[in-house]
Amino acid sequence: MNHRTNDVQAFEANATAADLEDLRARLAAARLPEAETIYRAAPAPQRWDQGVPLADLIEVVNYWRTEYNWRSFEDRLNRIGQFRTTIDGLGIHFLHRRSARADARPLILTHGWPGSVAEFIDVIDELADPNDGDAPAFHVVAPSLPGFGYSDRPATTGWGVGKIAAAWVELMGRLGYGKFVAHGGDWGGVVTTVLGGRFPEHVIGIHTVLAQPPAGLTMDGLTAAERKWAEETREFWQHRAAYAKQQATRPQTIGYSLVDSPVGLLAWILDKFSEWTDTEDSPFETISRDRLLDNVTLYWLTQTGASAARIYYESHGGVNKLHRDLRVDVPSAISIYPRDIEKCPRPWAQVRYRQIVRWTTPETGGHFPSLEVPGYFVKDLQQGLEAVLAASR
Repeated sequence: MNHRTNDVQAFEANATAADLEDLRARLAAARLPEAETIYRAAPAPQRWDQGVPLADLIEVVNYWRTEYNWRSFEDRLNRIGQFRTTIDGLGIHFLHRRSARADARPLILTHGWPGSVAEFIDVIDELADPNDGDAPAFHVVAPSLPGFGYSDRPATTGWGVGKIAAAWVELMGRLGYGKFVAHGGDWGGVVTTVLGGRFPEHVIGIHTVLAQPPAGLTMDGLTAAERKWAEETREFWQHRAAYAKQQATRPQTIGYSLVDSPVGLLAWILDKFSEWTDTEDSPFETISRDRLLDNVTLYWLTQTGASAARIYYESHGGVNKLHRDLRVDVPSAISIYPRDIEKCPRPWAQVRYRQIVRWTTPETGGHFPSLEVPGYFVKDLQQGLEAVLAASR
């Protein structure tokens, strides 16, 4: 691991052969429960009503143990360019891909949970050096959130979304990017909103797939479609967010399973990829097993199942404060994907985001658009940030 200094240091991912063999041995020795007590033939979303079906899990576990190639993902990370730096005493890992274009602008991409920098592995090159010469180009920075991936695991409390956003400003400054644009989804969307609201002197504008409305807004004046969005979001938080309650209140407890059992970690994450993607049954309809396992294996090898879960413990209170008083005055582009878990009506979004320069509602895609619909995602992000940059001139 790199020295803890304020300098930016090059970093390479290189798991030991012993760690990879230990993973395969644990997978081979896994004790699995009996099958779920419901049965439906695929494809049927109801197959997942009790969680990950046993047959599906066994198939992925066998592939993970016998065919999956972690070294291929490591090589891709290393080719993009990996670095670490220490901010407020914590080592922060990030990908950094500079564009060859003279007119490129700095862009920071922030992932969420249960994601990682693996969410952006298939889109960074096109964002940096697009095939379309008329599309905007970016110097792309994609950090690993504190407690995720190759970033350090915080040993004290305090690393909530506000502190993370401030750290991102420091990070971009160290790279020579005093002004930049930002994108994020899930927790990355919250961090991106904080960046736009609290650091307008550095943040030119933002693009997000998670618009966060202030609390207490009514449905008065919403269209029928907007009411449906609001109702679906409320239903999600009332009936399908047990994972968030667990991680916000007892991350240490679930953490033992996530760090000790690769099958437990896989099931915990696979469950969300199934429920939150725009698919009829399995997340593998749109996301390859390799890409999902890149993400899960990164959690496993870095032993970050517990530390990543703590972002809920650290940030839920901060999000409540965010709901009350934060306003985003910089230009904002917002995309709401149809199968995402939170869908904010535009009239609600406009209360917080005061200068929405582009609003899109794609026809397909869910919570992980950079993995589900990467081609569309890149074009949407390019066009959204193009509108942001035009509005900031």
